[in-house]
Amino acid sequence: MDLKIKDVAELLNVSETTIRRWLNEGKIPAYRLHHQYRFSRIEIENWMLSCRLKGESEQEQIYPVKEAESEEGHTRKGMQQFSLYRAIHRGGIIPNMLSESKEEIIRETMKHIGPHLGLDPDGISELLLDRENLMPTALNNGIAVPHTRDFLLKKPYDVVSVVTLRQPVDWGALDGKPVHTLFFLFATNDKRHLHLLAKLAHLSSNDEMIELLRSNVDKDELLEQIKVWEGKVRHLSE
Repeated sequence: MDLKIKDVAELLNVSETTIRRWLNEGKIPAYRLHHQYRFSRIEIENWMLSCRLKGESEQEQIYPVKEAESEEGHTRKGMQQFSLYRAIHRGGIIPNMLSESKEEIIRETMKHIGPHLGLDPDGISELLLDRENLMPTALNNGIAVPHTRDFLLKKPYDVVSVVTLRQPVDWGALDGKPVHTLFFLFATNDKRHLHLLAKLAHLSSNDEMIELLRSNVDKDELLEQIKVWEGKVRHLSE
């Protein structure tokens, strides 16, 4: 899928000017098509997973937090703001999983959630493992976002299933920290996939959310805190 500058700016919640400056400075992967910049989902995804999704200043960080919006603004932005909340509400949470390796965790999770999504647990497990072999999906601070490379969910909604581990597991994270919480991401199109991945990348740098995830949180409490967090998100591109 080809993305334009406007698409990437909206997905990463920065201005088009910021994207153009990153292009001039060689900070974001792109290619030229008919003298215009284009971006591929896989390259942008890998860039985010490589921890390059940060601006040089507080104003340019992806999904920065600010004071709550007005009621009018809150309503207008709500559908995008609460996308992660809705996806986790549908995907649920599997707490304190005992599996001790990446493959075991992925296969055990797919046994739980695959049938509910109309997916073959073994087949989708292989796709998830193929993605891990291409590049580990760990972010920072013990968070990973397992997902497939090309598969898109044939549903009218996105799904994120949260798995917490009894014992942290090495997931090949760039910061060297073992993973304690996984967000299995299944989106319905490439733009939604990148939008949710960008949110999770920012969430992985939030100390309060990391502490919450390490505290044996249940689904209701997690959803409440995700909703509060998303409600404070500022959309720089609007």
